[in-house]
Amino acid sequence: MSLTTAAESDHSRELRVFHDVAKALTSSLDLETVLQTIMKKMVAYFESADWSLLIVDETTGELYQALAVGKGHEYANVLRLETGETLEQWVLQRAEPLIIADVMQDARIQPSSVRGSFPPGCSIVCMQVRTGGKTLGIIELMNIDMETYSRNQMVLQTLTDYAAIAIENARAVRRIQELSITDDCTGLYNARHLYTLLSDEVHRSARFGYELAVLFLDLDFFKRVNDEHGHLTGSRLLGQVGQFLRENLRLVDVAFRYGGDEFVILLPQTSQDGALFVARRLVRGFHGKEWRPADGIRLKLTVSVGIATYPLNASTPKEIVQHSDEMMYEAKQSGRDKIAVFGRGIVGLDDIGE
Repeated sequence: MSLTTAAESDHSRELRVFHDVAKALTSSLDLETVLQTIMKKMVAYFESADWSLLIVDETTGELYQALAVGKGHEYANVLRLETGETLEQWVLQRAEPLIIADVMQDARIQPSSVRGSFPPGCSIVCMQVRTGGKTLGIIELMNIDMETYSRNQMVLQTLTDYAAIAIENARAVRRIQELSITDDCTGLYNARHLYTLLSDEVHRSARFGYELAVLFLDLDFFKRVNDEHGHLTGSRLLGQVGQFLRENLRLVDVAFRYGGDEFVILLPQTSQDGALFVARRLVRGFHGKEWRPADGIRLKLTVSVGIATYPLNASTPKEIVQHSDEMMYEAKQSGRDKIAVFGRGIVGLDDIGE
């Protein structure tokens, strides 16, 4: 085969790779699906190499392993540079790849970190996955043939760019999904998502014989806050209430802004007595808290709470929300700052400190 023919063959191969990956990007918004396609192409080009993709978590800023082929990443984890940095730390701080032709011979590697785990001539290429000036992750290749790497740097960079696009697309889809189910003011889920999660929980409870409870909360005299201090202060106060609810519930419990100054709390695997305990604890929290939605504004709030449970009081998601709502109105009509339980009516607050 002539050099020209060989070059044309390599070019055709590259075009097929790019076509396949681009097709995956346009046909699926699922991050794992696209990354699996990229992985297959990476394996095809760098057959002997172990490799891994690490993604930067948006919340913690820490790297987590999204995909891996072979055990190269486990070995690379133990390596330290003479600077004390890990390979990942070095690459995250710099906009350039880290290329090590031989782990055993490279003066930048701490000898004590090698520990005989690496075969002679073991190479590593570690590079950022970036887009728009932002680092999204790192790709590591181990045992890569350096001649193959040199010949296919453009291919590797392109596959890395495709990985960046896939990550950004997946995050954009997730943000859109979160916006559709999240209330902007409080950061809690909205009423639409309440019925989705409640339906799932009712189905699960029916299957395994669990109970579940719903609390329906309404802030007492909230209109006065808007009238006296303005709607911006009222919105900030609602946001603080949302944060208060998140901080005072179990991890398995879910709080929702139902609308206006009304909130719903879903308590999985919770009996009526358990729900009453939670309601009393929340009311006690409102009694003891001073709210500061704006400079110079100090407010006290009380809340009226209605409770209904499945399967004791209702058999469907709609019924349990309806009955807890009815109890909330009974609590308000009885003077506010009260708790009403379906089938029991108003319960006393004298034992609120239990």
